Amino acid sequence: MKRAKVLRNGELVGWLTKEGPEKYTFSYDQTWFDDPQKPALSLTLPKSQKDYRSEHLFPFFFNMLSEGVNLKLQARQYQIDESDYFGLLLLTADKETIGPITIHPINEP
Repeated sequence: MKRAKVLRNGELVGWLTKEGPEKYTFSYDQTWFDDPQKPALSLTLPKSQKDYRSEHLFPFFFNMLSEGVNLKLQARQYQIDESDYFGLLLLTADKETIGPITIHPINEP
């Protein structure tokens, strides 16, 4: 299982988890959810106390990845399979993303 913190302008929004080859979840942090001034992460992930589940990396997060040649170059640079989208997201979306959202891996034993 791999987990990551999802931040917006450095503030914790929620948690993204890959539990298996085709099992992803996203859940909002309770503090973020409780603040009515805090926006939803995206239209496809409205604020909710339920866990969102998917067989594929959620489109919102998938769209944070590079495409084409840049994706291939990043995969080669990090020595990771270019179809490991979650792994690439964890390696590339922790800084200098387009927009306020960053993804930070959680190193669990």
